[in-house]
Amino acid sequence: MASTYTPLGVELMATGENAGTWGTKTNTGLQIIEQISGGYKVQTLNTDGTGANTTTLTEDDGSTGATVATRVIIFGAVSAQAITGNKIVTFPVSVENFYLIKNSTSGAYTVQLKAASGSGATVTWGTTDKDWKLIYFDGVATNTGVYDLGLTTAANTQTLTNKTLTSPKIGTSILDTNGLELALITATGSAVNEFTIANAAAGAGPTLSSTGDETNVDINLNPKGSGVLKSGSAAVKVAGTETMWIPAPAMYATSTNPAEANQVETTALRPDMKVFDFAAAADDFVQFSVAMPKSWNLDTVTYQVFWTPSTTNTGDCIFGLQGVACGDSDTIDVAYGAAVTVTDAGIGTVEDQQVTAVSGAVTIAGSPADDQQTYFQLYRDANAGGDTFTGVARVLGIKIFYTTDAANDA
Repeated sequence: MASTYTPLGVELMATGENAGTWGTKTNTGLQIIEQISGGYKVQTLNTDGTGANTTTLTEDDGSTGATVATRVIIFGAVSAQAITGNKIVTFPVSVENFYLIKNSTSGAYTVQLKAASGSGATVTWGTTDKDWKLIYFDGVATNTGVYDLGLTTAANTQTLTNKTLTSPKIGTSILDTNGLELALITATGSAVNEFTIANAAAGAGPTLSSTGDETNVDINLNPKGSGVLKSGSAAVKVAGTETMWIPAPAMYATSTNPAEANQVETTALRPDMKVFDFAAAADDFVQFSVAMPKSWNLDTVTYQVFWTPSTTNTGDCIFGLQGVACGDSDTIDVAYGAAVTVTDAGIGTVEDQQVTAVSGAVTIAGSPADDQQTYFQLYRDANAGGDTFTGVARVLGIKIFYTTDAANDA
């Protein structure tokens, strides 16, 4: 009976065969086994002609050095073999084994690994994939399949499915499936606070929380440039500058040196103007009061005066505002804080809308706190040397700007 050979080329000697050569043949078989245990082979790819072509690998019965009988295989060359088209590498159908294989070619072409015949599964290195793969051949006689067992290296791209990562360390970014930046990560060397993300059962929303070593920890969400924070398509209200409109009908003339309440008709059935008339001859005053929102930061405010001229004069009109806050059990018989003025030139056309610039910061006297009433006094500083507007300044209302430091007034 003649000797037979394994799929990797190891000779299986029959009884009575190979007299006097058993030692040599046995040593060759052991060397083949040693190759498949841990040897490596550089396998250049077929470059006959140009474009796509196939490199066929076979076993070498009774001899060492066959690529299919080597555990570690480098396709191309140690320093990279240039290829000019997509390549196919075929293994014998009968091989059942696993290999560590590196695509060491250069050029933006694929390298496909498959069985010599049949339509079993194949494995392909992409055009930019120049890394290692752990490959298994199932050795099915009629239709060998080739499988990528998912070797993870420092450089390759690996898709992990249903894997649990305990405390993974992520560098500077998380990328999407196209390799584009999805999230950037900035490390703080002395960090003690972080986010905690929690999912939720039916009927409740997931939670993003500030957690860490400190007791009170903000969450900072910072839009870029002029961007705003949104929920869906609607902007989310955030702490910052707010406005409050006080129309003339919400004001009242002071008992001393009052401005005159008036209703001025423009044209019949067009807008009538509810105004306070501030004369040019003397300082006139009006007052109003507001229970400021709890979200107010209790700091200074600014304002704009909305007014209209009674004459075509274009001289400067000077307005002033001052305020004082009173809490529970405080006396209301208290002096206003320092006035802050704003100057606006007459527009030159009667009944045109005018809006002053935003004033400087007005400090509210008293000790502003939540649940207090703030009294304001608005006046025209007609006696000031800089007030040169010769007509009546008709005040339509005032817009107050204040800053919030809380999300709501609860």
